[in-house]
Amino acid sequence: MTSEPSRDQPDPGANAMTDRFRSVGERVLDALLEDAPEWADDLGDHRFADRLTDHSADADAARAGVLTDALGALDEIDDLLLPPDDRVDLEMLRNRVSADLWQLTELRPQTWDPLVHLPGDALYGLVTGTDLPAEERLSAAVRRCAAVPEFLATARDRLETGPGMPRVHAEAAIARAEGVLGLLGGGIDGLIEQAPSLRADAGRARESAADALREHVSWLRSRVGTADGDPRLGARDHAARLWYTLDSELSQDALLTRAESDLLATEEAIAEAASDFAGAPPRPGQVREVLDRIAAEAAVSEDAVRPVCEQALEHLAGRVGELGFATPPDPPARVVSVPESHRGTAVAYCDPPGPLSPRPERPARIAVAPPPAEWPAERRASFYREYNADMLRELMAHEGVPGHALQLARAAGYNGATRLRRALHSGTFVEGWAVYAEEALQEAGWSEDPDRNRRLRIVQLKTRLRMIINAVLDVRVHAHGMTESEAMSLLVERGHQEEGEAAGKWRRARLGSAQLSTYYVGYQEVSAIVRDLAAARPGASRRELHDSVLDHGSPAPRHLRTLLHV
Repeated sequence: MTSEPSRDQPDPGANAMTDRFRSVGERVLDALLEDAPEWADDLGDHRFADRLTDHSADADAARAGVLTDALGALDEIDDLLLPPDDRVDLEMLRNRVSADLWQLTELRPQTWDPLVHLPGDALYGLVTGTDLPAEERLSAAVRRCAAVPEFLATARDRLETGPGMPRVHAEAAIARAEGVLGLLGGGIDGLIEQAPSLRADAGRARESAADALREHVSWLRSRVGTADGDPRLGARDHAARLWYTLDSELSQDALLTRAESDLLATEEAIAEAASDFAGAPPRPGQVREVLDRIAAEAAVSEDAVRPVCEQALEHLAGRVGELGFATPPDPPARVVSVPESHRGTAVAYCDPPGPLSPRPERPARIAVAPPPAEWPAERRASFYREYNADMLRELMAHEGVPGHALQLARAAGYNGATRLRRALHSGTFVEGWAVYAEEALQEAGWSEDPDRNRRLRIVQLKTRLRMIINAVLDVRVHAHGMTESEAMSLLVERGHQEEGEAAGKWRRARLGSAQLSTYYVGYQEVSAIVRDLAAARPGASRRELHDSVLDHGSPAPRHLRTLLHV
């Protein structure tokens, strides 16, 4: 008869299983990184910086085999013998591999989405990155440029024989491809200035890439008129995409029901706040009048966008310390300008240090931009009404501190037994924390100025409406056939968004799926975790609670509960 090991002694079987998982996990991660060089670059792993992802049919078949084998190896791991951290890493890796396999073999965007087949991100990271010396980045860019003609020829082959491109995707791909042409000009020029010995090679390679891009843009333009693919996934595929993206038990129907209920409650809250701000009883149209007044009083111009964001980020860094909100990132985040080639998608985004970077100490960069120069005057004016100075301040809380810049810097510093937790992240947690942080900061007080807090409370409630509507739009567009007029009515009349902002969101909802739901679901789940953790640790300070939530990388909220024992 064999006695079981005591609780004070290590279990040899558990130790062996843990070692086995860590070895398998690292091998699977390496396979994923090698197969997606652009993703590896984004994480700060530059071993494959001279390559582009192979989207050929043969590569797809090989990729499916690798993913299937990886799932088989992970299924042989007995998760009950793993410690909690490794168990969570196993589930995160399994979800990533399963999602990749489903997308590759079921959704198959490589056969209908031209946005999959653009080299912009592969070149942008090399042009703007700081991990590698300029000469190494330019050398890698030269080799990637040399690969662009074949890369785009493969794209046309896959798209020509696929089920049909959606028009909105084709039009977006044309705009982004033209942006890449700009990157090949000034962006590469900047690298050549730092590494002049590669001038001749860089000149030849980028001209070859530019010619291939122009040919590809012409090909896309010739097919826009007949691009009749449906950008909507349909209820079945959207439910699957939600499952993999959210990594949550929340179903599609439950998400929609909950979001539409919260939309009503938030409309009541913003109506009450607007009445208080106006000093008058609530009445129809009052919320919009108050928001228009705030926009007029906080008007900005093109030259003011970046300074307003810089001042807001500096203020927030100090305010987070004053409030004892959470341990601030070190070094602090900084604001940079978005290059022209990346304008028009968002006014700001967070570019954190790659968690696998050889230089993880670099600060997070909050990239901000006015609208593209070619936008007509009325569209630009609409943009500045939407992104007035108070909205930009709110945006810096989300993208900067205490939102993305703080959370992602902490995640990059997570030091587990493997690289898995640093490389993999849950968008539900990342966006959920940022939305939670916005609201928690607002409740604690943006500043000591009551008037500023009242103004920003209304702006924050508008962003909460936007966050909830994102989820409603996501589900109703892809699973219920929402029309453009219905979407615009929801966004403009109930979300109080400018026409230009609403049109951009309608376009975004058709270009992608599930990501728009991460804000709402993540906010709900992160908020619940903080609330439950506070109940379990009644003596903990705000900083201690928030630091505990941020101490584990970026796992899905359901896994974070396991790690926090709440």
